[in-house]
Amino acid sequence: MSSRQPDLLRDVGASLHRPLADRMRPRSLEEFAGQQHIVGPGKPLRRALEAGHLHSLILWGPPGTGKTTLARLIASRADADFIALSAVLAGSKIFAKR
Repeated sequence: MSSRQPDLLRDVGASLHRPLADRMRPRSLEEFAGQQHIVGPGKPLRRALEAGHLHSLILWGPPGTGKTTLARLIASRADADFIALSAVLAGSKIFAKR
């Protein structure tokens, strides 16, 4: 695994029309800040990913804490498709008040 610093100018042309927060997302677990007790070297989720033993998980927390970013990194590491779905934005009637 590389300890390479993120290149903030990578893919500049393709990313000019994406929101800044999306352009600044880490692209690897090494770039991911925080939650080192779970994703740091030798920790449970990192070991599972490295061994190819992926399993279902629920990421819960307030907005802006990195849930979607971590999910994208896990999907990328597993060479899996990632589809972001928010119950709020999807208009789920399950949560609607009557």
